[in-house]
Amino acid sequence: MNTMTQESLHNSRTIESIIEGVATSDGAGVELTRVLTGKLQRRLDPFLMLDAFGSDNPDDYIAGFPDHPHRGFETVTYMLSGLMRHRDSAGHEGLLGSGGVQWMTAGRGVIHSEIPEQKDGVMEGFQLWLNLPAQNKMTEPWYRDFPSEQIPEYVTADNTKVRVISGSSNGVSGAVTRQITEPIYLDVHIPAGVTFETAIPDTHNAFIYVYRGGVKVGDVQVDTRQMGILSNTETADSLRITATIEARFILVAGKPLNEPIVQYGPFVMNSQEEIHQTLDDFRSGRFA
Repeated sequence: MNTMTQESLHNSRTIESIIEGVATSDGAGVELTRVLTGKLQRRLDPFLMLDAFGSDNPDDYIAGFPDHPHRGFETVTYMLSGLMRHRDSAGHEGLLGSGGVQWMTAGRGVIHSEIPEQKDGVMEGFQLWLNLPAQNKMTEPWYRDFPSEQIPEYVTADNTKVRVISGSSNGVSGAVTRQITEPIYLDVHIPAGVTFETAIPDTHNAFIYVYRGGVKVGDVQVDTRQMGILSNTETADSLRITATIEARFILVAGKPLNEPIVQYGPFVMNSQEEIHQTLDDFRSGRFA
């Protein structure tokens, strides 16, 4: 457990809007909720997508995500519960377990699969897509698994538990840093009636997603399976949030790239010409 240092904060962001996720399926029929969709990519730049998945019915997840390509962004998979096997065309392989994080940079192109390695029980977690700046879209693919014990954590005096996947919170640095997009990714477990506060740079777009219980930001309630987009205000330097009942939520924030976003399925580039080249490279076997 890490030692926190309470940050000196002044003004909290507020909730700009509440978003309900859209039920869908992906891969070979995995049931999930798409929370951050394409229509929010500009507002929540540099984030492109957030999927939440969770079921104790193997029929909802057992087929997983067979071989599929990516180019131009990063995927961050956070497993709350379950076992997922990753393999890719760059020669990487790993088993992602409960509480662990898989951070993959697709870069110039990779083909990978994510297949559950369990036949029953709960599989629950999130996959977040983080855009790459134009200068890094054709970088070499990179991959790393962080088991649960490698995710930094701290506990406040009020017994709020915070897992710091990326960025920093109250003096505790996360497992991953990125210089340009500067992502913050926290998993916060907060007791009923307790208030938690953490810094968010005013340069960042940010949102919360509540996956247990309910919280309030100011006077606005955010309930289970809802996203709260946080307002962008120059004078707001933090998030101050109170659990109306025992709650768990993720906080995600990042510095926008302010670059063109052109997406074609699993490829995200800056122009249609680059998408055409990506399709040609994929069809010609030029991915890693």
